[in-house]
Amino acid sequence: MDLGLADRVYLVTGGARGLGRATADVLVAEGARVVVSGRSAGSLDRAVAELGPAAVGVVADHADPQTPGRLIATAREAWGRLDGALVSVGGPPRGTVSEITDEQWTAAFGSVFLGAVRLGREIAAELGAGGALAFVLSTSVRAPLAEMALSNGLRPGLAMVAKTLADEVGPRGVRVNGLLPSRVVTERLAELDSGSADPAASLAEAVASIPLRRQAEPEEFGRVAAFLLSPAASFVSGAMLPVDGGALRAL
Repeated sequence: MDLGLADRVYLVTGGARGLGRATADVLVAEGARVVVSGRSAGSLDRAVAELGPAAVGVVADHADPQTPGRLIATAREAWGRLDGALVSVGGPPRGTVSEITDEQWTAAFGSVFLGAVRLGREIAAELGAGGALAFVLSTSVRAPLAEMALSNGLRPGLAMVAKTLADEVGPRGVRVNGLLPSRVVTERLAELDSGSADPAASLAEAVASIPLRRQAEPEEFGRVAAFLLSPAASFVSGAMLPVDGGALRAL
């Protein structure tokens, strides 16, 4: 299937590594051009070098109110257009409701929740008919994850924001969706697993809970994200799409 991505331009936040980078790889392979952002200049420079001339990088903190404008301006200056974005702002640290402090909730709200809302709102305002946004969320939108209170608290709210934004911008021909990844083999997952008391046992238990009995490779997520952003998904909007190997038990 031709996804229709040739010459389209997308912003990919958190695009230096993990799920953002996997999506940028697929977008570029399908003929699109990307503006990737991240907080580390070193990892961002490596990603841009590997992605090639179809990519430019912007060092940016997604909690900074100036970031959306900078990313949009970079796309316009580099390629004269903007067709959509993957909004991936990273994940909050582990912890239970009983452990997480007010300060941690406030920090996570500013970066994970408000940062994503701001990016989505300002990017959506720039898109015309055929534009698409996709938010990288988590299966915690539908079912709580153990010791992930911050994610369990903030991700469902972001999903509803995405759904509401889809209602608001749909009449202009702009689509908004969410992606609900589970266990994808990334540095982020390795960081989370290392925090458990018995990482090997936790991994075995997690894999056993997935009907496909394995974790996903990053490119498997990237292909789904690229499809949702592409014209091939032109009548998909307001959806929260699991990329979890069947792990979610709810419909």
